[in-house]
Amino acid sequence: MMDSQDDTFDLPAGYGLEAAALTPATAAGASAGASSAPTGGMLCCECGVLIPPNPSAMCANCIRSRVDITEGIPKQGVIYFCRGCDRYLQPPNQWVVADLESRELLSLCLKRLKGLSKVRMVDAGFIWTEPHSRRVKVKITIQKEVIGGAILQQVFVVEFVVNHQMCEDCHRREAKDTWTAVLQLRQKVKHKKTFFYLEQLIIKHRAQRDCVNITARPDGVDFYFGSRTHAKRLVEFLSARTPLRVKTSERLISADIQNATANFKHSFSTEIAPICRDDVVCLHPGLAKKLGGISPILLCDNVGSLLHFMDPFTLQVCEVSAENYWRKPFNSICTHKQHTEYVVMDIEIVKDKSGQRVVNGKNALAEVTVARVRDLGTNDTQFMTRTHLGNILQVGDNVWGFDVQTGNVNDEHANRLNLSNLPDVILVKKSYSDKRRQRRRKWKLKNITNPLEGNKKKEMEQAEQDYENFLQDLEEDPELRATVNIYKDSAYTPGSATPSEVDDEELRVSLEEMLDEFDDLDVGGEKGEKKEESSAKRVRINGGGGGGAAAAATAATAEPSSA
Repeated sequence: MMDSQDDTFDLPAGYGLEAAALTPATAAGASAGASSAPTGGMLCCECGVLIPPNPSAMCANCIRSRVDITEGIPKQGVIYFCRGCDRYLQPPNQWVVADLESRELLSLCLKRLKGLSKVRMVDAGFIWTEPHSRRVKVKITIQKEVIGGAILQQVFVVEFVVNHQMCEDCHRREAKDTWTAVLQLRQKVKHKKTFFYLEQLIIKHRAQRDCVNITARPDGVDFYFGSRTHAKRLVEFLSARTPLRVKTSERLISADIQNATANFKHSFSTEIAPICRDDVVCLHPGLAKKLGGISPILLCDNVGSLLHFMDPFTLQVCEVSAENYWRKPFNSICTHKQHTEYVVMDIEIVKDKSGQRVVNGKNALAEVTVARVRDLGTNDTQFMTRTHLGNILQVGDNVWGFDVQTGNVNDEHANRLNLSNLPDVILVKKSYSDKRRQRRRKWKLKNITNPLEGNKKKEMEQAEQDYENFLQDLEEDPELRATVNIYKDSAYTPGSATPSEVDDEELRVSLEEMLDEFDDLDVGGEKGEKKEESSAKRVRINGGGGGGAAAAATAATAEPSSA
């Protein structure tokens, strides 16, 4: 018996007996050692203590000395935890995700106890333990009918030891050569900015947690999975965020004719539309007509499940779905690698007939006079054009644009158009000089694969430049930063930036946008790998158990394990 056990005694329902107050005569008889029970009460047949009448004729302490309602319920147990994926084993072979002191973990622990179905559980909750102790303690309150129909309530503690065991998925991930399905993600462009952005989205939403292996390719990334379902789940995740098309295939590995079973390796070949943000495109003539006769020369404003375009000369906008794009595909006639840097010489906001500014969301139409940066001091050539950047451009600012006059356009749709009707310059976005950037950033990103990986020196230099361009896009666009996780750089020191490298106010990433990078604490207390966490999720170190988890505990006891 446990001295710390808390027992109470209740009368069974239906007896309707109440404890009566002792009269002077009854009190005198009890002190004289009379053998007869006083009126309205009775003496315990074991110790002689005055108690309310009950069928067992014994007090709670005597019943506890004779009956243990926790007999048959183990006071110790073992649960298995996988440090690779932070999941617990639910026998026989199911792995479930459960945080410390959560309803899921409480339900899993109670299912490990045999004998709870023979008693009535009143409450269950956790007793706080150190996370590194590899111990989980559960306090359980139960009731059971004992001698003569009396109900006894008892509280006891069960201690679970957390042992480490690697799950099958982590075994495959460590092997790196056992896979059932592969997702080949490709995009036919000369840069990797799209893949860098998709990588951050995957990390933020933990979409790579089921991958066995991830391999970088010159024109994309390969994701390997142990199950076809996991690969299909990632395809759906990417389809909701990028315009892509998917082709599936399978290869027979082995077959059992007698049992009518076979093993296949599945392949998902996905291709992302070769259109990126800030690209100048020329629409398919049929598609432009279908969109209401919009100008075929447009600027890509945003890329998601839909392609968002805008006419920089009129601020008209349109959207193209992935289905419509692949039915009538088109390409970019100018990417960020073909941009020319200009300086703003003069700017004037365009107003309509009523005197109001022509705006569309955050964009405002303006007429600007620009000159090439490389021509300053050489000639006085200037260009006049219209732009959608009227809200952010000022005289003296630098801006990136497409030089229609000297640009080499090799596109079947653009060759059918008369480009002489277009202005000489199509402005794309504001430019920030390198001297206004901070060489040593206060923040950093997490990566699934090495962003500078390449087989040749030229490829590594190209990947490094693309990654730097992606980081600059994050600095320039707060809306783009809001879609990814940015972490504080613990290696950054305030004195590492020279006075000439102080960042501009428009490029500054505030501390509120950065997350603290930390190592996830596993149950064993060992320092594990740095894992990707969303901004809303934090490691739960301690908390209250008890009555709040009683509902989950009762449900887990009432229903047998479905595993």
